[in-house]
Formats: sequence, structure tokens, C-alpha cells
Amino acid sequence: MRTSKQLFLSTIDRITLERMARNGNTPQKVALRVRIALMSADGIATSEIVRQLGTSIPTVIRWRNRYEIAGVQGLLKDRTRPGRKKRIEENKIREVVEKTLQEKPLQATHWSTRSLAAAVGLSPATVQRIWKEHGLKPHLVRSFKLSRDPRFIEKLHDVVGLYLNPPEHALVFSVDEKSQIQALDRTQPGLPMKRGRAETMTHDYKRNGTTTLFAALNTLDGKVIGQCLPRHRHQKFLRFLKTINRQTPKRLDLHLILDNYATHNHPAVKEWLAKHPRFYFHFVPTSSSWLNMVERWLNQITQKRIRRGVFHSVPDLIAAITEYIELTNGNPRPFVWTATVETILVKIKRANEAFDALH
Repeated sequence: MRTSKQLFLSTIDRITLERMARNGNTPQKVALRVRIALMSADGIATSEIVRQLGTSIPTVIRWRNRYEIAGVQGLLKDRTRPGRKKRIEENKIREVVEKTLQEKPLQATHWSTRSLAAAVGLSPATVQRIWKEHGLKPHLVRSFKLSRDPRFIEKLHDVVGLYLNPPEHALVFSVDEKSQIQALDRTQPGLPMKRGRAETMTHDYKRNGTTTLFAALNTLDGKVIGQCLPRHRHQKFLRFLKTINRQTPKRLDLHLILDNYATHNHPAVKEWLAKHPRFYFHFVPTSSSWLNMVERWLNQITQKRIRRGVFHSVPDLIAAITEYIELTNGNPRPFVWTATVETILVKIKRANEAFDALH
């Protein structure tokens, strides 16, 4: 058999390569290169190396030459390759970004990849890539509301202070109501989820009545005092306050964080508070429901238990809500408030400046 080009290995290199060939942790691509070098050093023909290792002649030649140039280290790393040249001119990228930010299509409220691609003469995939590089998402919109409460800063300090530095010998509750929860039943039975198919549910439904959930979240331990009542009026709110009064230790003061709903300031409620001096009301600023921590929990029960539920009656709905509250209290996980007054004010100032700049 004719001998092909033979490599000359130093004693140290041979020992190193043989150790790498025997090591089961050596990556397969590196092990192949090592065996090529060792077999070439043993004078084995290129065709035989190709047959035994199941590779190609160009691969054998490439790594044999790489060893001659860079030694053992040359076998360990792939040679860097130049990146793909940019095919889109900078002015074209700028046009896509400016159109996305400053213009709207005539027939729609926002651009899609296809409509913008047609307008600028690029492919939808290219437009999508430019949007991704510049963090642009025209299909998304977020709602917001800046509070115009004249006592905003005062109320902000009050509520955030309760979260970050609660008073001693007292409990802090975040309180809110989720009104008009509908007991919805589907008009036809759905199909369960299986491989390759999502769970199905009819788009129409039967209304079987409503209930209102009153919830008080203990900001210290994450437990919830909840009660379902038929109406959302001051009489029902008073009934819920009495429930909180019964289920909490009498020796502790109670600080309740509330929104500005009219029932919370009803004369009958104020009269009841005067007779129960351990209750203190703290109101979040108007249009600032995000400051009320219980909103997080109400969102969870909506997403996890109510929205996709099927309820044949209001008692079924109330039973499901009660069960969820019991599960929450069986393994409570309190929300942790981390935002300080200063950081909140900085964001609100920035939002106001951006809003004023546009108007």
C-alpha cells in the first residue's frame, strides 16, 4: 500500500494525542481530528484513514495540514470564519425604523411585517429581523393612566410606608372587591386536551347569575379573608368588615388599604368605623389600582380558577372561589413589595414628561 504524507509527532505531542483519543470525555469532532493525526504519523494511507474513520479525503488533508501549522492546539478549535456580509443598507434600515415609529398605514392602525415590507420593498422576514434588532413591536399596545389625584404624593407615602415599614402590634390588609363575577356554563360540552389538540370550549355560554367577591389580603403572611356576597353595596361592605373583625385578634389594630369606591366612604361605614377604633382606612390615589396589592391575588384567582371555569349555578361558583381561598391559606405565599416612593416618583415624572412632549 502506498504511503501518503506522513506527520512527524514529537514524543510529548504523541502522548497528549493518545491520551485524548482514549479519553471518553473528548468531543467527537476533536477525537476524529486526533485519530487523523495519529494515523498519519503511523504512515497509514489517506484512503485507509478515510475508510476506517468514515470521513472524507478533504477532511483528512485539512486536519493534517492544521497540525503542521498550529500543532495540537490547531486540532482543538475550529478556524474562525468571517461573518455573513450585511446585505441591507443602513438607509434602508433607517427607513424601516422611521416608518414604524412615525407613520401609520392608510388601511390599519399599525404596521404588520407584510404591509411594511410592501411599503419599503423588503421581505417580511427582513422587516421582522430589523424590528427585533431595534426592539420594535407594533402589534402590542399597553394601557396606562396617570393619576391626577391632588393628594397623590401624600397617599403614595402612606400606602408604600405600610408595605415597607408596617406598624407594630397591627395587621395590614389590602382590600378590594371583584364584582359581577359570572357563573358561566357552556352551551355544549367541550373536548379535553390531547396530544396535538388544545382543550376545546364553545364560544357562547349560559349566564347562571353573579356574585361579588370581597377579599382582604394579609400583606404579612399572604393569607386571604374572602367572602362572596350578592351585591356590591355599602351594606355588604359593612358585613365584610364585620367578618374581618371576627377573624382577626382583637388586640391588634387593623390597617386597610382600599381604593376610592363610593361604598368605602359611605356615611354608614364612617359611623361603623367610629365605633371600631382599631380599624384604619388608607386610600390609594385615584387611578392607581396598581398600588393595591390584593389586585395581584384577584388576577391570579381570575386566571387560574374563574376564567375557564364551568359553573352550573352561583353556589358552584362560590364553592370554587371558597376552595381556592382555602388552598391559598393552606400554603400562603406573600407578595413582596420592593418599590420605594422615590423610584415610583421617578417613573411617574418620566411618564409625565413623555406625555407632555406629545401634547
